[in-house]
Amino acid sequence: ADLEAAREAKYREIRDAELDHRTGKLSAEDFGAIDRSLRAEAVEILHELDRARSAAGAAAPPATEPGE
Repeated sequence: ADLEAAREAKYREIRDAELDHRTGKLSAEDFGAIDRSLRAEAVEILHELDRARSAAGAAAPPATEPGE
């Protein structure tokens, strides 16, 4: 749940930076640097989510069919 919250927060930061750029609060150069950094952080969060989900799936018992 913490990683999902971090993902949503990072997406919000990206949207805020895009809005700041569109409204002229960030120059194209500043926006480019901030956007690259935020997206790299978002990718890392997504990788962490994938690893956590894989670990949780590996730890879960195998699913059985009804009636088994």
